[in-house]
Amino acid sequence: MARGRPRGETRPELSREAVLRFIADNPGRSSKRDIAKAFQVKGDERIALKDLLADLQAEGVLAGGRKRFSAPGALPDVAVLEIRSRDDDGGLIAEPADWDEERDGERPRLPVRQDRDKGPAAGLGERILARIDEDESGAKIARVIRVLERQKTLALGVFRAQPGGGGRVEPVERKQLEYTVRAGDTNHAKDGDLVEIAPGPRHRTGSPVATVIDVVGSMDSERAISTIALHAHSIPHVFPKAVIDEAEAAGPATMKDREDWRRLPLVTIDPADAKDHDDAVHAAEDDDLANPGGMVVTVAIADVALYVRPGSKLDAEARLRGNSVYFPDRVVPMLPERISNELCSLREGVDRPALAVRMILGAHGEKRRHSFHRIMMKSHAKLSYEAAQAAIDGAPGDVHPTVVDDMLKPLWKAYGLAKAERARRQPLDLDLPEKKIVLGPDGHVDKVVVPPRLDAHRLIEEFMILANVAAAETLEAKRQALIYRAHDAPSLAKLESLRDFLRTLEISLAKSGSLRPSHFNGILTQVKASEHESLVNEVVLRSQSQAVYSPENIGHFGLNLVRYAHFTSPIRRYADLIVHRALITALGLGDGGLSREDEETLEQTAEAISRAERRAMAAERDTVDRLIAHHLADRVGEDFEGRITGVTKAGLFVVLPNFGADGFVPISTLGNEFFHYDEVGRSLVGDRSGHGYRLGDSVEVRLKEALPLAGSMQFEMLSEPRKLPRTTGSFQKAGGRRRSTGREKNVAGKARRRR
Repeated sequence: MARGRPRGETRPELSREAVLRFIADNPGRSSKRDIAKAFQVKGDERIALKDLLADLQAEGVLAGGRKRFSAPGALPDVAVLEIRSRDDDGGLIAEPADWDEERDGERPRLPVRQDRDKGPAAGLGERILARIDEDESGAKIARVIRVLERQKTLALGVFRAQPGGGGRVEPVERKQLEYTVRAGDTNHAKDGDLVEIAPGPRHRTGSPVATVIDVVGSMDSERAISTIALHAHSIPHVFPKAVIDEAEAAGPATMKDREDWRRLPLVTIDPADAKDHDDAVHAAEDDDLANPGGMVVTVAIADVALYVRPGSKLDAEARLRGNSVYFPDRVVPMLPERISNELCSLREGVDRPALAVRMILGAHGEKRRHSFHRIMMKSHAKLSYEAAQAAIDGAPGDVHPTVVDDMLKPLWKAYGLAKAERARRQPLDLDLPEKKIVLGPDGHVDKVVVPPRLDAHRLIEEFMILANVAAAETLEAKRQALIYRAHDAPSLAKLESLRDFLRTLEISLAKSGSLRPSHFNGILTQVKASEHESLVNEVVLRSQSQAVYSPENIGHFGLNLVRYAHFTSPIRRYADLIVHRALITALGLGDGGLSREDEETLEQTAEAISRAERRAMAAERDTVDRLIAHHLADRVGEDFEGRITGVTKAGLFVVLPNFGADGFVPISTLGNEFFHYDEVGRSLVGDRSGHGYRLGDSVEVRLKEALPLAGSMQFEMLSEPRKLPRTTGSFQKAGGRRRSTGREKNVAGKARRRR
């Protein structure tokens, strides 16, 4: 390769052909300075080199600029790429972030290769720094060096066509601008299409301009709202053909390495609209004379590890998704239907492979011992929570008396024991009812309901917790690596903030060193049925740490458990699949165990699925906000009962309890005095009156604006501020930074004019 010549040698000729050959041979060293050095260009000859390079660029045979020249269409050794699509096998495809198709030709599409043990995995919509390499066949590929920030230049919006061509793009995010699209930049988008756009350069005047990059789908479809969330959060929702093919090729399980438990009358108890059933339960009195009054509880979980093997396309896709995502209008599953709804669904009367744990409970509910088994089972009954509860309560229904006597009554007896043990353990007991959005045939909100919390729900929940604990204990005893469900104690900063707040209610909190969930429960009991109940529940919840997946065990503070691992839902959570594989390996239960790569990358896997969980939660929350805003868009001007769920320096967040979504009340609209943010008291307080609004307050608001696409609502406060205590120095400090509201400025201005 030409890298300049030592003294005494003939200087290379500076010609078109020589320069182009040097650039081709030295893609990483082809700046103007590199070229000048290689050809020993000095003095006035630099002008000739500059003219030569300019001519080559003008002719289109040379691309690049000050830092690097290249042949048109050539890629550097290292480049910034954007991951924009996937191939038929589910592999990621990246394209150069900076590419001029008119100059360089068709934009290259490079398969992405990445090592699971080298940091967080790259995903759709992300920018990466990659080394451009070749595979075995000589084709160009991109090897990930590191993941850069998520690509910020692309945005989502709804295209609105205009007469004569072109149109505008309405924003679907609260802080996003509206863009103009010229006639030639629509990419054939139709009016009402959800589109992905690339914003153009901003100008001082006129609307910002954008180009439509991709048409996602029509906003007229029933699933339009959740589609926005899927794309906004880059959630994979279409299975690649290779993954579907692998799932379709799977067949029924055999009895190899399995115990035959098909005669055991296991029963599934699930939501009435459940399409997959991944857990079944059974209970019976323990006939061991050494355990009088004890019960034997069996929890059987679908054997997903049989079908989703390490290194397979199914496994790679499941790890990428991390978990199933639940929207009011659809479920985005972690696994294809062939696996989740068919082969691994514990259907009534059908043979199904499972991993089961048999637990012996003492007469006081303590777990004495347990054992894991790989089995073939058959569900003997499929019940909904409501049907099971009605049957055990003696209400007439469709549940056969034999099922009630032989299956449900023993389950409820075992639950009585487990419930007593739970009461002694005292996990965190927050009262935060969940709302469910019911959609009509058109995909829009029909009503919002709070499903009743039944003993049937609690029974299944408690048995699943017992099974999860048993899994963690077994794997620890076998010294087998696993992924825990970890929940740390509240941070010292959050505890001090909570302690200051509770002091304003004359409630004390124990010192941090001895703090247990029972201390929080004592506080919640004190405010039960009082005006502060919802407020204190909210503040205690916000003081808690977020649960994550981790290969390190720090215990589960909320459940008050020393060790805890997710075992019971491998159809919808990748963490549970890892635990299943770990049990298969540790106990020698046959094929499908934890691979060496699984073990070596547990930390990266835990981080990836924790991110996927947070991503799913954000997408689900955004979808609810958009659905409710759409539902209330034609009710602007109406008054609603609300509750303050957030207090900031800018204003108040108010939730509408009957709908489960919130809106914002700007501080500038609150009243004719200065309002200050009291951080300790979680309140906005007027400096003259001492009256204000506090987190948890019940208020009446008027809907002033609803933006369905952005999921945004703005309210006007109708309730008068109430007398609040000035809690601590935080209020006095805030008072020194006086901030007038827009309304107060107007009042002051009128007073001056009158004087």
